[in-house]
Amino acid sequence: MQITSEALERAIEELAKLPGTGRKSAQRIAIHLLKQPEENVLKLAEAFVQLKKSVKRCSVCGTITDTDPCPICSNPKRNSGVICVVEEFQDVYIIEKTNEFRGRYHVLGGTISPLENIGPDNIRIKELLQRVGGTDESITEVILALNPDAEGEATSYYINKLLQNYDVNVTRIAYGIPMGTELEYIDEATLSRAFLSRTAF
Repeated sequence: MQITSEALERAIEELAKLPGTGRKSAQRIAIHLLKQPEENVLKLAEAFVQLKKSVKRCSVCGTITDTDPCPICSNPKRNSGVICVVEEFQDVYIIEKTNEFRGRYHVLGGTISPLENIGPDNIRIKELLQRVGGTDESITEVILALNPDAEGEATSYYINKLLQNYDVNVTRIAYGIPMGTELEYIDEATLSRAFLSRTAF
């Protein structure tokens, strides 16, 4: 294939590195950007440069933020006695969209995964224990909200065991059948978990 524009080809190659973006999608995006006014493209580029320069990790909970501590950790109206433990910072956004949780968060930055050589020391478990055992926050409950896969279950189990040494109530979010789903389409593991997590009507 004869390349007519090295600059376009380079843009396509870089865009194709984005998750969920194949070469065809990258090509469509690059050509779309090429057709836009230069001002719009510069705004987009500036937004991404600013993203890398301004965004940092909250020193308390580990989520991404422009200010340290983050707005959730510094909000006096949040319940500082309840911490919700999640795997990644995007989980904070998902939970916040529900407007149900009014406590604070702790982002582990991953899960224990022996196959990927990720142990307890590679994620923010030590920082969680420091928060629970420290005097800055009076923690009464730790909610484990990790993904219900093998790594999430193993990490939840490990954290639960460690927290038995502290005067704190450890709970986990319920797992079960999604709303609007028929039983015939539910896998056995999810159905089993739904029975184990059943509550009074």
